[in-house]
Amino acid sequence: MPEFETIRSIIDRKQPLFDDIAHQIWNLAELRFEEKESSKLLSSVLEQEGFEVDYNVAGLSTAFTASYGSGSPVVSFLGEFDALSQLSQKPSISYQDPVFEGESGHGCGHHLLGTGALASAVAVRHYLDKHQLPGTVRFYGCPGEEGGSGKAFMAREGVFDDIDTAITWHPGSYNSLFAFESLANYQVSFRFKGKASHAAASPHLGRSALDAVELMNVGVNYLREHMIDEARVHYAIVNSGGLSPNVVQAEAEVLYLIRAPELSQVNALYKRVQDIAKGAALMTETTFDIHFEKGCSNYVRNHVLEEQMTAAFQAVPAVSYTDEERSYAKAIQASITEEERTGFFKDIEDMLPDDQKNLLDTMKNKDLLEDVIPTTTKKGKNIGSTDVGDVSWIAPTVQCFTTCFTAGTPFHTWQMVTQGASTAAYKGMKQASLVMADTAIRLFESPELISKAKEEHQSKLAGKSYICPIPKGVSPSYVR
Repeated sequence: MPEFETIRSIIDRKQPLFDDIAHQIWNLAELRFEEKESSKLLSSVLEQEGFEVDYNVAGLSTAFTASYGSGSPVVSFLGEFDALSQLSQKPSISYQDPVFEGESGHGCGHHLLGTGALASAVAVRHYLDKHQLPGTVRFYGCPGEEGGSGKAFMAREGVFDDIDTAITWHPGSYNSLFAFESLANYQVSFRFKGKASHAAASPHLGRSALDAVELMNVGVNYLREHMIDEARVHYAIVNSGGLSPNVVQAEAEVLYLIRAPELSQVNALYKRVQDIAKGAALMTETTFDIHFEKGCSNYVRNHVLEEQMTAAFQAVPAVSYTDEERSYAKAIQASITEEERTGFFKDIEDMLPDDQKNLLDTMKNKDLLEDVIPTTTKKGKNIGSTDVGDVSWIAPTVQCFTTCFTAGTPFHTWQMVTQGASTAAYKGMKQASLVMADTAIRLFESPELISKAKEEHQSKLAGKSYICPIPKGVSPSYVR
């Protein structure tokens, strides 16, 4: 068992720095693959801590790796730092009020995610030195998770091939393991081309690309009845062809996100969506091009690593909140709908072991959940996607949630942005860094656990090897 007090003293001493880094990244709010200042900030801190930093990893200008130590095992931390568009919001208030209308904001807490993972890497680096433990601790600066699958691009180039394990986390509204299998996905745009014409004087001469987009969307909506329950298909018209209704739209584009539990299912669904696009083009006498933007794999759980992270959670003291923090959480609750809160607690109920469902009644009376929610090894469903899944196909991977936001806060909302700069959020970040660092050191001190994790990993894959869902030649897609 690691000397937890050593880990805590390292992080305690540097916590003001970590809080400041998270706050700076929150203010920067840089979008996918454009996180130049956020990436520079994190990498410079790691350089100051004695890590050897490699930049422009996998041809991504904001991706980097930072390594300390040498040899095996190689235990890695995954950090993200990208924001979301259209989510600008003033900090630490209980009502929607953007800083700048239409600008970006950290609506998924990645300013906390990357900084918390960095704090863990720094703590482990100093712990290895103090106890003269062999091995390498590595931090991965992973850009473009939101709609970009940055880790999948990095995985395609072999960036993770030499690691033994990967550890990460995600800011959330409860403390627990990430005990789910996420969905794999493709993100693909369909760009239709037709022929412009005067919509009143000569409509018969025009061929509407917008009609093609609309017909494609109708066709896909009819497809929903004939796909597996776990699959999801979403779309956005990103180019409607202009602003004048008196011009037949010569160009139009629709962006699709196709999800399913396994990549083979995503691919099969993608082929059916392509056929619908062909039908829409035939009906409108238009043509279309397909632009494959990104994809990511489903997440593979590792119960050996989850056991160690569970033990780490038990070693880390529960967070205590001030009256002011609880009052603020309660104020945010007023902006969260009953449906959102009910769905949140239903997800927790699904996670809980059957003999501990009674814990739910106590949780429902709280705004900030400080207790650790137990999980089971049974297959858990998560209808979201994460490019951490691609790393989990390459090496045993484990991740957790910690409480950074009030119970029921929906992801990708102004409520998450505004709470992301609060003291409660920074407390959750610190708890995550302690849990991840403790987990990593357990692996350094007992390398046989890594061997067991790898055995389970190979068993789960059942002879399958990792194939990146993003074809060679596809470049990262920036926010439009």
